[in-house]
Amino acid sequence: MPTLHHALILAGLLAPAALVQAADLPDVDLTRATQIVAERCSLCHGMDGESSTVNHPKLAGQHYQYIAKQLADFQSGKRASDTMGSMVAGLTADDMLALGVYFEKKPARSRRALDEGLNAVGKFIFDRGNEYSGVAACSSCHGEKGYGTDKLPRLAGQNARYLETQLESFNSRARTNDNAIMHTIASKLTELETKAVSVYISTLE
Repeated sequence: MPTLHHALILAGLLAPAALVQAADLPDVDLTRATQIVAERCSLCHGMDGESSTVNHPKLAGQHYQYIAKQLADFQSGKRASDTMGSMVAGLTADDMLALGVYFEKKPARSRRALDEGLNAVGKFIFDRGNEYSGVAACSSCHGEKGYGTDKLPRLAGQNARYLETQLESFNSRARTNDNAIMHTIASKLTELETKAVSVYISTLE
């Protein structure tokens, strides 16, 4: 029986992660991007996109298209955030693209799992999902290494606490963009599965 993921591929809404090839980065004004990062982004996300706390997302290594889209969504209000709404005020589409390229060029770093049992549960959910509750494997969309695509975020190495928060936001629909598919998945995850898969993803390189 076709899964939701397979149906989306057939409909042309998603490409299989394994078939997506990394595109060359576009030519952007990195000097301008560096200035914006220093003035607006670095306090929370760091100059290298590694984030200052576990509550903020790592941006290092993230796909530039995904970053640019999220910034545009914050600016339009499609993705609700008082903090980010003020941070993106006045940015142009070129600025957002440049910021995306700036952060994608930064090397991403992973974390070591402190609880191997929890990590093992997370690996199972990431690789295989949970057929008994209908949870799809994360790898089916984000790739077996969590690298994502130009339309789907890189998850590998992301802060576990941030991932937990986003899954909880998808479940409650507090996340106001990109939530149609993710709500379906997050709503079926138990608290243990949410925490475990977030921890496992943070260890991916």
